[in-house]
Amino acid sequence: MLETTIDSEMNFLRPQFDQDLGKGRGVYISTYGCQMNVNDTERMYSLLEMANFSVVQTPQEASIIIINACSIREKPVHKVYSEVGTYRKLKEKNPDIKIGVGGCVGQQEKDKLMKTQPMIDFVFGTDNIDTLPTLVAEAYNTGAKLVDAKFAHKAPYHVETLVRNPGISTFVNITKGCDNFCSFCIVPFTRGREKSRPINHILMDIRTLVNRGVKEVTLLGQNVNSYESEGGIDFADLLKAVATQTDIQRVRYTTPHPKDFNDKLFNVLADHQDKIGEYAHMPVQSGNSRILQRMNRGYTREEYVEKINRMKELIPNLVLSTDIIVGFPGETEEEFQDTMSLVHEVGFETIYAYVYSPRPFTKAAEFTDQVPEDVKSERLNRLFDSHEAMAFPLAKKYEGQVLNVLVEKINDQGKAQGRSTQNKLVYFMGSESLIGQTVPVKVTQAFPNTIRGELVL
Repeated sequence: MLETTIDSEMNFLRPQFDQDLGKGRGVYISTYGCQMNVNDTERMYSLLEMANFSVVQTPQEASIIIINACSIREKPVHKVYSEVGTYRKLKEKNPDIKIGVGGCVGQQEKDKLMKTQPMIDFVFGTDNIDTLPTLVAEAYNTGAKLVDAKFAHKAPYHVETLVRNPGISTFVNITKGCDNFCSFCIVPFTRGREKSRPINHILMDIRTLVNRGVKEVTLLGQNVNSYESEGGIDFADLLKAVATQTDIQRVRYTTPHPKDFNDKLFNVLADHQDKIGEYAHMPVQSGNSRILQRMNRGYTREEYVEKINRMKELIPNLVLSTDIIVGFPGETEEEFQDTMSLVHEVGFETIYAYVYSPRPFTKAAEFTDQVPEDVKSERLNRLFDSHEAMAFPLAKKYEGQVLNVLVEKINDQGKAQGRSTQNKLVYFMGSESLIGQTVPVKVTQAFPNTIRGELVL
């Protein structure tokens, strides 16, 4: 069974398990959603391996199947119900298989899942990942249907980064939850209120990862730049500390909120470009101030552009990406055109755009002026077409440049693959001896999503 101990130096809760709980049984986790879900799956695998479960590659090999899914849009939620149905024959063939659902879908749909999906044995929420081995043990020992999805609102966020095979680049959680309550977003209801890890825990984790060969970390949170630690330490302080007090080669972060960018953070980003790079993700969501107000985003179009311009002053080679919601309730054609014009005004090299999807518990789901689905889809296609027309010329500027590329792996075609300081995916001919090294690559062909080049010898 699971217990916890407190490490005297790190002061975080470290789960302890019956080391033979799993008895070598196979576990398969199906994951879709944001980077947080991907990182949560890694934690689940780590915890279950510590309890002597074995990771397998297909559900057919597994004794435990877990679906770890996002619910920020409607489609992934439907996918969970569909996926559970695909395991019916496996369960009929082997009734001892245990099926569980976690992630934001588990948190949101816990009651409905247990009522409508009899094949599911356990459901757990986003705050309950560390209880997973105990939950699984109880499912095996009692045969009962189990739900563990309560938020630990008052508990501090003291966890240890658990990564089985971190490779060259990995995630490090620094915050969880969100207090912003954007009117379209379900995250505060599925991830809970915002909490930050103590800075000394994060720095210790990163130093440990560096000793394991990690060259790049991505600081992870639903609203990463609202980070707060003891003594008034904020995200700018944390970034500076990671850059100057650890031997990590590169630092990335996701997902930030524009309202929490300020001059202090801009200056840290500019002063430490050698590690943080020239890339920033700035989720705007809409280019119209009235829609931004309805979204409860906390900034206007003009304030957003002002921050972008300030960043460009400090980081002249700044590369930007953004998130956009198309067809938010009440969005007129003219207001959509404001989003189109903002994309061109800012010059985003990458956009992640989606049609608005009503989510339960959110204020926007109750708005009566919902935009028709065909209008949303048509606007999304126009946005992508408009951006594509500018993305190709923007990419061409890289041709002939020499980029510093952190090599992550050799792909199936035998080419080295890595990311530049501009967060561009770069391919070139290279050997496995380059993995983990930052090397100069001259760009021969540049496209919006990929770059091809030659190693500079």
